[in-house]
Amino acid sequence: MNIRSLFLQHLAQTSQSPVGLHITSATGNHLIDADGKKYLDLIGGISVCNAGHSNPYITDAIKKQLDDYTHIMVYGELIQSPQVEYAQGITERLPKQLNSIYFTNSGTEATEGALKLARRVTGRTDVIACNNSYHGSTLGSLSVMGDEYWRNAYRPLLPGVWHYNYNSDELLNAINENTSCVLLETVQAEAGVIEPDMEWIKAVREKCSQTGALLILDEIQCGFGRTGKLWGFEHYDIVPDVILLGKALGGGMPLGAFVSSHENMQTLTVDPVLGHITTFGGHPVSCAAGKAAMDFIIREGLIEQVEAKGRLFAENLVHDEIKAVRRKGLLIAVELESNEKVLEVCRLCIDKGIFTDWFLFAQNCIRIAPPLTITNEDIVFACETLKEILNK
Repeated sequence: MNIRSLFLQHLAQTSQSPVGLHITSATGNHLIDADGKKYLDLIGGISVCNAGHSNPYITDAIKKQLDDYTHIMVYGELIQSPQVEYAQGITERLPKQLNSIYFTNSGTEATEGALKLARRVTGRTDVIACNNSYHGSTLGSLSVMGDEYWRNAYRPLLPGVWHYNYNSDELLNAINENTSCVLLETVQAEAGVIEPDMEWIKAVREKCSQTGALLILDEIQCGFGRTGKLWGFEHYDIVPDVILLGKALGGGMPLGAFVSSHENMQTLTVDPVLGHITTFGGHPVSCAAGKAAMDFIIREGLIEQVEAKGRLFAENLVHDEIKAVRRKGLLIAVELESNEKVLEVCRLCIDKGIFTDWFLFAQNCIRIAPPLTITNEDIVFACETLKEILNK
């Protein structure tokens, strides 16, 4: 039995039509399949591999930590240097009130932890979230996901969750003294790259402060330089009460986190003790990899290059079949006429040596979120190839 058949038989499938490429290695900005064919990676593992694939700076950090130890104890009981050093590196680059980190295994676990934190800090249960939002697929995260298609099969979900349109006055007006938290993506990714209006998100921040609700910003996709700043919220002159991190946080290894003030985080330590607990969260190998990735991105000045690279994509993606290009840095949605057209283009891209994808709530858009290491030559090649495919 060949490996594709084994893949379909023994691994739980997430859809009825997986891409099914057999990737045997990846380096820099490219994936390489079992036949040796190279693919320019335009999605970076869905905004995970910001520092590129098989980055030697990251792999060296992983190897060093493997020589020291892997798992030794559940998170929080023993001092583990990779966790402490990475937490220090992150918090010293955040506003001073965001000074305490809880490491998890993934972004959706960060969402779950933040929802629990909001309940403990405020004593309230109501949550305000957005339509067309994505925060993970575990049960609490699913409750705040902004699309009934994905929610409906798993009801009943968390009660007291209210969904409103992003950038809407209805959301702003709904925040009140019963609201535990307002949970927003700093930039809506799966909706096809939707930015917040500057005055609106400032007003949300102010209303949360007035009512005592926590403002939780999901930076899982747009953190770590993706938007052209280290943190997406830096574009909008606000500071949240909690941020969610994941994807690029681990430098290619599984890692998530929620970050808040030390005062807020202390509510999870008593009544009950172990109010939030994880076995593998903050795994030392993942923390070592993540710190190396963040250090590399900052040291190499990759964040400062993001806006110019994003602009180069936009300038070259001009075609009659392209209805719009929306972007924030190197988080880009290329809108076509239909989902069918997008799927056809993605399939033909694979034939041409390019790997790309679509968005959950904007299925008529091609996703472009490459490693931040992508070169100008790669960008031009990708754009010319996309236009060549659209011509046909």
